[in-house]
Amino acid sequence: MAEKIKNFINGKWIDALDGRTLKSINPADTSDIVGIIPRSGQNDIDMAVAAARKAYEKWRLTPAPRRGEIILRAAEMICKTKQELGELVTREMGKVLPEGLGDVQEAIDMAYYMGSEGRRLSGETVPSELPDKDCKSIRVPIGVFALITPWNFPTAIPAWKMFPSLVCGNTVVFKPSIYTPVCATSLVKIIAEAGIPDGVLNLVHGTGEEIGEYLATHPDIDGVSFTGSTAVGEKLARMCSALDKEISCEMGGKNAIIVMDDAKLELAVEGTIWGGFGTTGQRCTATSRVVAHEAVYNKFLDMLTKAASRLRLGSGLSKTTDVGPVINESQMQKILNYIDIGIKEGAKLIMGGKAYKKGPCAKGYFIEPTIFADVQPNMHIAQEEIFGPVVSVIKTKKMEDAIKIVNDVKYGLSSAIYTQDVNNSAIAERDLDTGLVYINASTIGAEIQLPFGGTKKSGLGHREAGGRGGAIDMFTKWKVIYRDYSGRLQKAQIDKE
Repeated sequence: MAEKIKNFINGKWIDALDGRTLKSINPADTSDIVGIIPRSGQNDIDMAVAAARKAYEKWRLTPAPRRGEIILRAAEMICKTKQELGELVTREMGKVLPEGLGDVQEAIDMAYYMGSEGRRLSGETVPSELPDKDCKSIRVPIGVFALITPWNFPTAIPAWKMFPSLVCGNTVVFKPSIYTPVCATSLVKIIAEAGIPDGVLNLVHGTGEEIGEYLATHPDIDGVSFTGSTAVGEKLARMCSALDKEISCEMGGKNAIIVMDDAKLELAVEGTIWGGFGTTGQRCTATSRVVAHEAVYNKFLDMLTKAASRLRLGSGLSKTTDVGPVINESQMQKILNYIDIGIKEGAKLIMGGKAYKKGPCAKGYFIEPTIFADVQPNMHIAQEEIFGPVVSVIKTKKMEDAIKIVNDVKYGLSSAIYTQDVNNSAIAERDLDTGLVYINASTIGAEIQLPFGGTKKSGLGHREAGGRGGAIDMFTKWKVIYRDYSGRLQKAQIDKE
């Protein structure tokens, strides 16, 4: 039975003001309606932003350790409902259950990590050049944040944004994807039950076209954190820049694995299967290209094809499923169009390439795992983000050429190399122009205690997650404080006595 869910504004669960609704549908079975959600308008956004603005002054003055304690309570509560939430992620988004549970685990990890930041949020204390004077820098919140998230990680990515924003003392208006709203609502319910004060965290459902830009450019929004397509991210960045708003955008990728002639091929194949077909290729870090050395190209391709042919399609809730559906019909058609383009451009279709509608997959959005060989680096399927279960294999003669191929795209999120040569791995670390580099591992699998993001058109602004340069930097601004207790006027760089 479909769940009726609502917006969460100023501590209350309410419908959209005009009463309109949308449906959230299980992509593995379109007859299964997961939830009925509000189709909010600009007036709903105005209410949520006003609530966040009103709550900000008290929340920013709440001691950071107390803010962190609420988030740590939420972490404990998410742990207790992990199985239920993981099954919901699988039902609403489509990824297989182990990945659905992993999605929830990332939210748990981020809650523990950022909740603990309530007792750090460290600045610097440094000596002054003048006597009887001290100097320090501290972090302070920015204000009211708009958090706009996609559907592919419906608990993890909201957690990546909400928990650091809240622990830093900001208030939030959260707009999740219309394709995974029930997951988003479940997470917000837990944070509300953990004791977040009214107005500090607000949830508004609706389409990006109707309320996304309006929220990001709202005059009472101080900052924006966005994850989604490069086209939308760049548009929001231009709009927010003109309005002097803080913005961070985590966007697309065209990630590649290099397989050198000395690679352990079994490991490289395993990494490619996980990177290319895990989450049905619907990750910004998905492996969509493999650049294989000519000495191992044919053997690698044969091993990869055999491994991919064993993958089983179906509902992610089934224990026998390896690859779930794509998120919706428009995404399925986009992927199939790219497959047609690859064939027309002369790439060799080794396997897959079609929608899959057999048996239990008849009512879902399924696409066969697809592999192209003899792909040229300048082909559309080797240059553009497909966001589906499609892997292009490219032949190369040497390491330098492989790195050039990997770098010669507009994205720069994640890359990997399989090699046993320590010198080659060192060169790859240095020369691959991506925000993430993996050695003898796939292009996916980031850990939350380090910053996450990419170069070029993969990211703008601060990185996500933890570590130096991560989300804490996104959600705070620096304030430098000088205290002079000498009792006389001292002039820095002038007084020398």
